[in-house]
Amino acid sequence: KSGGKEKVSNTKQLRLQKEEEERRLKEEEEARVQAQQEAARLEKERIEQERMEKLQAKYQEQRESELAELHSLEQKFLSAQQWKTDYRAYAKWEHYLNCDGSPDPTLLQELNTFMSLWREDQNEDIQLVLEKGEQVLNLMEKLQFLLLDTPPSEITEKETVQYQESILDLQNLLHQKYNGATQHLLKTANTYEDSETGNMQAVIKDKNVTFCIWANLKKKVRFRNHVFCDAGHGFQLPKALAVSSIAVRILHTRYDHVSPLWLQCQGVPKLEVPDSEELTQPSKDNVEEPKEEEKQARQEPSVPAEEEMCSDGSKTAVPSKGKSNGIADGNETTEETEKSETLDIPPEVQDPQLREETNEEAEMMTDEGVVDLQRFVPVGGVYHIDALQLPPQVRQVKDWSMVELLNGGLEVYPYPPEEAEGTTQPPIKITLRLPDNVMHFEDPVIARWDPTGQQWRTDGISNMTYDTQEKSVTFEMAAFYTVALLQDTHLNLPYRAWELQPTGTDEALLVVTTVFATVQIQIKGNQCMLSSVVMEEKDVLSHLSGKWTNPVNLRALLRNAGVNIFPGEHSHKYVSVTKKAALAEVRAYQQMALMASAFAFSWSKWNQEAGQEQVVFKVSEHPEADSDKDWSLYMFNGQKAQKLKITETSEAFSEELEEDSEFHSTLYHMLKDSASKEAINKVETASFLFIDVVYQLLLATRVLTYS
Repeated sequence: KSGGKEKVSNTKQLRLQKEEEERRLKEEEEARVQAQQEAARLEKERIEQERMEKLQAKYQEQRESELAELHSLEQKFLSAQQWKTDYRAYAKWEHYLNCDGSPDPTLLQELNTFMSLWREDQNEDIQLVLEKGEQVLNLMEKLQFLLLDTPPSEITEKETVQYQESILDLQNLLHQKYNGATQHLLKTANTYEDSETGNMQAVIKDKNVTFCIWANLKKKVRFRNHVFCDAGHGFQLPKALAVSSIAVRILHTRYDHVSPLWLQCQGVPKLEVPDSEELTQPSKDNVEEPKEEEKQARQEPSVPAEEEMCSDGSKTAVPSKGKSNGIADGNETTEETEKSETLDIPPEVQDPQLREETNEEAEMMTDEGVVDLQRFVPVGGVYHIDALQLPPQVRQVKDWSMVELLNGGLEVYPYPPEEAEGTTQPPIKITLRLPDNVMHFEDPVIARWDPTGQQWRTDGISNMTYDTQEKSVTFEMAAFYTVALLQDTHLNLPYRAWELQPTGTDEALLVVTTVFATVQIQIKGNQCMLSSVVMEEKDVLSHLSGKWTNPVNLRALLRNAGVNIFPGEHSHKYVSVTKKAALAEVRAYQQMALMASAFAFSWSKWNQEAGQEQVVFKVSEHPEADSDKDWSLYMFNGQKAQKLKITETSEAFSEELEEDSEFHSTLYHMLKDSASKEAINKVETASFLFIDVVYQLLLATRVLTYS
């Protein structure tokens, strides 16, 4: 037995020794293979490092010459700026030569004379008031355009304040004339008497304004409901008002002269580029001479906006150059912002202390009834809903028309009555038909204007219902208010996709796809136009498409129509996006605009993965529809451009450089490596006016941050 045990023990020991030897040999083999792999990896890293060092050295060596070459191309921006300066002077001279009786709104003496003459004019015929009102709106449009389009270096602080005050004075005068015309109509209310009810009803409208006026001549309770058939608006009065000597006016202005002026006069928000080489101001010696066709284009009048966009907030709320004061309370005094030569966009690159102060101001707004005008914006105009004292009526005495004249002018009928203070009064029920030329992607928010606090509020309005089929909204009010329908400013942000594609000589198409719609903007020469807005495969807003204008007016038209694809200064607080560094974003837009005549640019899903300091997008010289094979990915941080090895279908983001490519200081030189001579020739000969329009639209949409 003992011999058998020794035999088993020896066998087991031999087996263990064999296993140990095999394990040792295996570990040695694995260590050898690992050492070889490590050596290969280190060698590969060494080779890659040497390659990168060579590329970096070449990049540094070429940097100065590349920037110099880019700078010569960037002179086109300065040429465009000089062209616009010359055009403004030319337009001013043309206005002087025409001598058509209309004032130059920039000359305070002429404008004051114009307003004084109209103020003294006692003719209150409503048709004449509407005609004159259109002229006044055009004057306001010109002033607003100058505030938005004139570079800070060409407009003084005194001129800025003057233009803003002139806008407010024109707004006030226009509304006074509307009130005078309303009173004139009410004096002859019996001439508009309805055969069925015996009460007055009238609908008078033009492209800017709709007057809906009802006068309670019979004072019968059963006629307390009324619908203005020609406009679609209506109301239901409490019984107490149905037997009173009152008139109801629903005045719909398709512009907003109520909101604080900064809201409607805000341009593209500032983007300050720290430690960057800014474009210097042009001198007459270093600016290119415009080409012959561009000289001809200069003589074409600028297309005015269809509707006036400024508003009549208090004068203390008027900001410099239309900058937002960052809060919703319209009666806060806006401090004058410093004029800067920097290019426009987000405040995230500004002084952190300044951002903290802005956040503190926002937190101070604790009143839930106050509308945050950074988040919501009125669309479709404003509805002034008033109860008015019915003035003495015209009486016919033989061949004479006699009327009692009152010194007070148009008087408001108080409701609720002052003696009923502290008691609950029945509400007024209002129905408004929404304009067909405005898009409401969601149920609108109804707000009333608080003239005391100079702000929009949502309290005092209840029982709101929105009929999508009839495109109407019904609600109840505790009193007669001026109301507006508000929309979330950021409904269409972030974008789902975007693409900028050349379509001809100095022509391009910018396509922005949002959650609700696809917006196509055509660019040609020094103008742009809305090509289409497609929602659920249906073309909408056709009344705006096909009209050439400038980027400033196009932004205003789309915002007014409820299609806002233009982020504001504070949009990053309301939209979840990766905020891009100003240096990378602005320089990318500049260089994309310079090359837009020959290259197509498009969104990339890796842009969000690339972090704040760099942007990623697709580029192609010959893009094919629904195909990614001609698109390449590029990354740019404002100072260095590189072609990426990954594609849109890669599993993960990587900054690895594409084989046989190198670093460049500019996108222009990066694309030049693989571009055709024809493409480079198009870039070098592109019109500076076309480049400027593309740059303005890219800066306004900020596709590299908000997509």
